Amino acid sequence: MLAAAMNPCPCGFFGDSTRECHCSPAQIQRYVSKISGPLLDRIDIHIEVPAVKYKELRGNGEIESSACVSGRVLRARQIQLDRYRGEKKLYANAQMPPRLIRKHCAISGEGEKLLETAIQRLGLSARAHDRILKVSRTIADLEGAPGIQPKHLSEAIQYRTLDRTYWA
Repeated sequence: MLAAAMNPCPCGFFGDSTRECHCSPAQIQRYVSKISGPLLDRIDIHIEVPAVKYKELRGNGEIESSACVSGRVLRARQIQLDRYRGEKKLYANAQMPPRLIRKHCAISGEGEKLLETAIQRLGLSARAHDRILKVSRTIADLEGAPGIQPKHLSEAIQYRTLDRTYWA
């Protein structure tokens, strides 16, 4: 597993609602392009995480407990273990080869249209297509859904932030 973080621009304030970015579009593009497209293509999820406002840090808003999240993740992992029980050295959606993606990531006609539109508009690669399907399958597993629904695809597509923000 790879987890990484980066600023959105050299000064770090591009897209920040409280501070002004002084970088030019060319500087931002040059900064972000230091990550090669093929490397970025191999990262399943990339999202923007905005700064947390003070009131949110100190607020008493309802949050999901760690135990609840952990339980959902453990259930999803068990679903995946059961799904791949007969497969050699395969225990998670992220490891699915193309033949199993076709088998376990079936989508409806509505889902097909959604994914096709995303691929065309964002100029995504075949690798990004497969990653979206795998992430969609995981989102469905976390929800306990038997199949991938268009809402799962939409969420997975939203996790391709860098494809949308900088290269689209």
